[in-house]
Amino acid sequence: MMCCMSEHGGAVDGPQRVPRSRLADYATMTDAPAVAEPMPSSHEQRDQGARLGEQPTDRERAHTPAHDDAEVAARRRDFAALLGEFRRTPVLVPLGDGPGPDDERGLLTADWNGVRFILAFSDEPALARYAVARGEAAREWTYQTVLGARLMDVAVSAAGVPCGVALDCADGPEGMVFPPVRGIVPDEAALDFEAGDEA
Repeated sequence: MMCCMSEHGGAVDGPQRVPRSRLADYATMTDAPAVAEPMPSSHEQRDQGARLGEQPTDRERAHTPAHDDAEVAARRRDFAALLGEFRRTPVLVPLGDGPGPDDERGLLTADWNGVRFILAFSDEPALARYAVARGEAAREWTYQTVLGARLMDVAVSAAGVPCGVALDCADGPEGMVFPPVRGIVPDEAALDFEAGDEA
């Protein structure tokens, strides 16, 4: 989804060691996974059944508003756990072509629907899959290792535009998107925050 988007440079403060990695070896060991078609939600499935004149199943009847509220709460808890794990984990962030502060290269980013995403990867094989998807597996990629919390709290705020993080974006449904909303990124970088809002 994000592999063909425009790239821009982001920034992270402070001197950091920048390893260089040739991903051709990883690329020969991996294939870019096919992106699965999204499964319809339970609501969409019920709507399709109603349009076809089908009777709802017992499982569909069990989806009461209270059940849906509990399902939403469970998904929020799961997402919060994933976010916490991401913040505690070092990730690989390739450098883009755009300049950062002091004419240094910035972080690799992609724009989607007017929102900027910093592209991060769990490990070198995940970065290799992205390189394969772009048709750039043979070139040398330069990246930084950044703690997820620093990426969220520093780099996202430094972007100067609404910005989130896309983790392992070449892996289809196995990847993760952290959008720029309150509770995920700092309030001042969130799309749903206005000065004067109460927490």
